[in-house]
Amino acid sequence: MRGVYATGTVQITVTTPGGTSNGVAYSYVSVPAPVLTSVSPGQGPVGGGNTVTLSGSGLTGVTAVSFGSTPAVSFTVVSATQITAVAPPGAAGPVQITVTGPGGTSNGVTYFYVGVPTLTGASPATGPVSGGTTVTLTGTNLLGATAVRFGAASASSFTVVSATQITAVAPPGSGAVQITVVTPGGTSNGIPYTYVATPVLTGLSPTEGPVTGGTTVTLFGSGLTTISSVLFGTTPASFTVVSDSWVTALAPSGPAGPVNVTVTTLGGTSNSIIYTRVAAPAI
Repeated sequence: MRGVYATGTVQITVTTPGGTSNGVAYSYVSVPAPVLTSVSPGQGPVGGGNTVTLSGSGLTGVTAVSFGSTPAVSFTVVSATQITAVAPPGAAGPVQITVTGPGGTSNGVTYFYVGVPTLTGASPATGPVSGGTTVTLTGTNLLGATAVRFGAASASSFTVVSATQITAVAPPGSGAVQITVVTPGGTSNGIPYTYVATPVLTGLSPTEGPVTGGTTVTLFGSGLTTISSVLFGTTPASFTVVSDSWVTALAPSGPAGPVNVTVTTLGGTSNSIIYTRVAAPAI
């Protein structure tokens, strides 16, 4: 029969029909319960698999590490003050991490399971190849974002506005890319973003017209599809986009002489081409 003893030293004896033996000393030593003081990182994905470091005291003899009621996938006792553990899967939200040793179960330290981020939209979804466009990203589980990427390139900067919104400044790039967000919960799905080349003007016809305006001028070049304005000097003109390389514009009135014609698209403002207004002859 096993007895229950307080801390201290007792004598172990054996009794047989021949009598009771001499005693040998046995000491009961009080083993304190382990204590946890912190966990780093304090959050991770609901899928688990990330390694956390637990700090505290009395950790040498730990035999179990639990995240809530779920055992850690694995753990390593590094020293009396440190344990590394691999988090198991869990539901989004906080749990208490505890460890168990010969002296009992520790206090808990809080660990947060973070849901995987998702993106649902990007506005605007286009911008110039030079970058610099501020893009508003909407989605879920965006708090704690550590990176925003346009393809493989990191955003020039970003601000987490809320759990459902981030603003990010597009870096330079080209073509169509996927925007993704990285948080402690993982990497989001991608949202398409298209880099638009700066428009280029190569010519116009006719190259001159009356000061009264009204002449239909054809502009030739490239990257003209997303034109938002055509300017003759500082005066806007009405225009029609025919193709990526061809736009017609109605020359506005203005003083006689040369004027710079430029176009602006989502990719920026083009080079300029000279158009000359010619005064009517006087008799």
